[in-house]
Amino acid sequence: MTLDVLYFAWLRERIGLPRERIETQAATVAELVEELRAREERYAAAFADLRAVRVALDQRLTGFDAPLAGVREAAFFPPMTGG
Repeated sequence: MTLDVLYFAWLRERIGLPRERIETQAATVAELVEELRAREERYAAAFADLRAVRVALDQRLTGFDAPLAGVREAAFFPPMTGG
């Protein structure tokens, strides 16, 4: 499947891209993260501590066990704070 992947805040800084379109065989967000980690060291560094990463699929917050079937966009970002 083809998926638009967006990176925000320090994830974007570590990876060096705000977004990219990728081909993936991943069935879940967790599998997608593993594919990304295996690409290059910069991805491995960005996704080293998943406790500090949140994900949204098609602009809806979800968990790493969420399925990717039918999803067009995955966005990764640090936890949000109020203020």
